[in-house]
Amino acid sequence: MSGPSTPASEPDRPSASTPASEPDQPFGPASGPVGASVPGPHWGAGAPVPSSSLWLRPSDPGRKAAATPRVLLLALLTGLLTSWLLNDGLGANLLVCAAGTAAAAGLAARAAGRRIRPWTVVWSLLAAALLVVPALWEAGWPVTLAVVCALGLASLALHGGRRWPGVLLPLPAILWQLPPGVLWLVDGLRGRSLPGRGRIVPVFKALAVAAVLLTVFGVLFAGADAAMADLLSGLSPSLDLDRVPLRFVLFVLGALTALGFAHIAAGPRRWDRTVVRPGRARGRLEWALPLVALNLMFGVFAVIQAVVVLGGADAVLRNTGMSRSEYARQGFWQLSAITVLTLAVVAVAKRWAPRATPADRRVARILLGALCLLALVVVASALGRMWFYVDASGLTRLRLWVLVVEGWLGVVFLLLITAGLTRGAGWLPRAVLLSGMLSVAAYGLAGPDAIIAEQNVSRYERALAADPQTARIDLRNVRDLSADAVPALDRLPGAQRTCALQVIAADLADHPKPWYAAGASAARAREILAQRPAVERPTGGRSACEQAGMPFEDIWY
Repeated sequence: MSGPSTPASEPDRPSASTPASEPDQPFGPASGPVGASVPGPHWGAGAPVPSSSLWLRPSDPGRKAAATPRVLLLALLTGLLTSWLLNDGLGANLLVCAAGTAAAAGLAARAAGRRIRPWTVVWSLLAAALLVVPALWEAGWPVTLAVVCALGLASLALHGGRRWPGVLLPLPAILWQLPPGVLWLVDGLRGRSLPGRGRIVPVFKALAVAAVLLTVFGVLFAGADAAMADLLSGLSPSLDLDRVPLRFVLFVLGALTALGFAHIAAGPRRWDRTVVRPGRARGRLEWALPLVALNLMFGVFAVIQAVVVLGGADAVLRNTGMSRSEYARQGFWQLSAITVLTLAVVAVAKRWAPRATPADRRVARILLGALCLLALVVVASALGRMWFYVDASGLTRLRLWVLVVEGWLGVVFLLLITAGLTRGAGWLPRAVLLSGMLSVAAYGLAGPDAIIAEQNVSRYERALAADPQTARIDLRNVRDLSADAVPALDRLPGAQRTCALQVIAADLADHPKPWYAAGASAARAREILAQRPAVERPTGGRSACEQAGMPFEDIWY
């Protein structure tokens, strides 16, 4: 079993003078000088290079196109759109702001004379799919995760990369590109005049005069006629002075983000050139003995799981004195920790694996491959236990998320096994990241809160059909869901429905949002609640939640 590449070829060792990642950059090299250029970081002759910057030197961009007035205008436009649209929340408005940012980055890349690569398209399309999540759903955690991952993928699309440094380091790069983006803009525009200034300035003056005239006469017409006042109030934007600071912050954030991505596109840092030196190879016995022992322990666990699956579960439960639900719950978190630790062991063992001879490399491949194969048994056992626990106790946000993560870890082990069986594994870093981002996209686009509500309601309906006296639903869990859950919770009977929906209904009533600042699920939830309001009807002094069997101390509004 090997890591990203077979030990024999060692393509993962770049040299500072060989741009190993050149063919895989998101944009092809410029055919020649295009306009003015801003050179990459350099140090004067004889000047000492700070030791903290040495590791960055190999990844310095060869050239960087200068900023243009069009990039400035697009950044300002993106800032205005962000200030105007994102003030009320996230929804389809995020796609509009992302379009402005993409246009600024595209102009900068075009000025640098770069060509789009296939992986640039892959990462860009996946980032766009993640930005669709806020337009569909309301749940906060999936939306936040999707937006953060979309920003990381957009940065990777502009940087490119195939090795682990080239795939992982670009993800947070936008965070440290914001101040340099401003400096890049100032340097690029210094001494340049705005094109078309003679046409643009009169237009701005005319718009300013028109705004003043419309404001003055609009106020007068609104005071003279109620119908005109109603029409103008619907057309004119509301100005809440309390929100002016927030709008200013959003404007600055939107403009800086657009400049940051444009700065990357004008000349991305070549992270694939980062030198990552392999660890000192250990002796075969020193390295292999711990792995053999660990493989034996994993093998014993795999045999026990086979016995349980083949019918020995009752005996195991009798010996442990645990119920099936307790056995599943108690074991899942430990197995999840084992899965993550196994990945860490594989990474560390690969770094210090013996590689002097073909026999050393063969032993490393066999032991690490066996460990990854046995880790799949751990993943399958963890998923089985959690699924059993969900069937017994219902689905929650945490349980659904860990199911997704555990499933993705299983995919990672499969990719590692495949890499160990192939001669070249340069595809591994991008494949691992792609599988992770596809998991996040599937998780967000599917609507986690809607899935959780559907599973709990369906489970309750089955229990009602089997024995109405013992049927229960965890109202504490479903009351905490977002508007995404309303279609499923609407199927609950009487008091259960009112108790489950009253918090969501109150939140929708207290925080109205325009259509572009909310997910489509919010509109569906409002329509359902308008047809069948979740109205509290106390009976005998007891609220709907108390009638549904929820303890008074657990009720919150």
